[in-house]
Amino acid sequence: MIDVTTAAAEQINRLLSDDGKTESHGLRMKVIGGGCSGLQYQLSFDDEVREIDTEIEFGGVRVIVDEKSALYLVGTRLDFVDSLQESGFKIENPNASNTCGCGQSFAA
Repeated sequence: MIDVTTAAAEQINRLLSDDGKTESHGLRMKVIGGGCSGLQYQLSFDDEVREIDTEIEFGGVRVIVDEKSALYLVGTRLDFVDSLQESGFKIENPNASNTCGCGQSFAA
């Protein structure tokens, strides 16, 4: 469903470790309404996996996706980039028909 690069998994693990939440939390990827293009990504740490969630593990990191968001995230790749031009998580979503200039919102 979702692919997480080694760089993204390492960064997620680093952030969870800094907060002392490595064992208890995972990264929740969610799609919510809003943004310039109609939908936007939301990344947060969560310690709850509900019945409607799918939990995937990459490099020792848990990624949690709810049922509704999964429809928009199939085939998505989560990467972490740290260069002179950009720094942060980068989401490459093949389902996005349009994205805004900042890369935070999309249309499907």
